[in-house]
Amino acid sequence: MTIPNDAMDSTAHRELLGSGTFKFACHDGVPCFTRCCHNADMYLYPYDVVRMKQNLNMTSEEFLVAHTTTAIRDMPTFPNVMLKMSDLQGNPCTFLTEKGCTIYSDRPYSCRAYPLEPAIYGDADGSMHVQYYVMHHDYCKGHGEDKTWSAKSWMADQEMEAYLEPNNCWARIAGRLQSDSFRAQGIDANSPPMKMAFMASYNIDTFRRFVFESSFLSRYVVPQQQLNAVKEDDRELLMLGLSWIERFLFSDGPLEERA
Repeated sequence: MTIPNDAMDSTAHRELLGSGTFKFACHDGVPCFTRCCHNADMYLYPYDVVRMKQNLNMTSEEFLVAHTTTAIRDMPTFPNVMLKMSDLQGNPCTFLTEKGCTIYSDRPYSCRAYPLEPAIYGDADGSMHVQYYVMHHDYCKGHGEDKTWSAKSWMADQEMEAYLEPNNCWARIAGRLQSDSFRAQGIDANSPPMKMAFMASYNIDTFRRFVFESSFLSRYVVPQQQLNAVKEDDRELLMLGLSWIERFLFSDGPLEERA
């Protein structure tokens, strides 16, 4: 769920990085600057939406309507959320200008990671794994720069630490949603359980109202310190939402039900 696609008359390949290093730099001096910001088939993680909607001073619902599309891909009963490209020539990202990205400090995880692809995936049993790859698109000249990186140093440079916990939690859930177990029960993306799970992961402003204006707090144990945090902090709210999804859909995870 991390990379632009190959739809720009180009070829691409990726190589497993492991504990190795790669050379790369991206700046306005490279001739391909911003080309990867066109016609991207880019998945958004839930925390991407949190960061981007905050940057734009929008509600999560406003952001989803204006800047995303959904499609059923690797999760048969849950829609993947993708960043919507503009209708301008070459289908550039909505947030792209001649000088670069207008939301650069809160750009999506995939943009932040490129050309590194941290392939975060979860198994059906809830376990989580990460493998690091390096993407090579033939149009990208950043690989000809002299700066050398390991996966760890690149992720630190791109300030990706804040993304790790929510992305890992989401990958664990997504891995379980990739099975056909729900579809076998007659549940699809339009079924109430999946709509509720979508709300808790992507539409967190609505999820906040659900927490405080429904029977949520009478059904689940949320410590007061955590409750105080989710009132104001969208990241903490998202973490509660992901915990709730695990409890609601899979009957496990850290969130406890009241006796």
